[in-house]
Amino acid sequence: MKAEIHPQYKTITFKCACGGEFIAGSTMEKDEFQTEICSNCHPFYTGKQKLIDTSGRVDKFVAKMKKAQETAAKKVKKAAKGKEEDVTEETAAETEE
Repeated sequence: MKAEIHPQYKTITFKCACGGEFIAGSTMEKDEFQTEICSNCHPFYTGKQKLIDTSGRVDKFVAKMKKAQETAAKKVKKAAKGKEEDVTEETAAETEE
């Protein structure tokens, strides 16, 4: 094994947004690492759902889905309106005969 090519292994403090702190070994250069979720607050371990949205992705998704539903509803209305016009044209043609 070559000397001085491997990263230095040391203990680092991992801090969670919930306030939990863990000490573990790592090759990171920092002495402290910030995380958003840990085993103390993760929904799998706690049984409670927790929504973490740091960049607004959930809001963007909800807006996108709402817009898609509105567009689909407009298409359905337009198709229904087109069918009504076809029916009125057919009845007008039948009365002329």
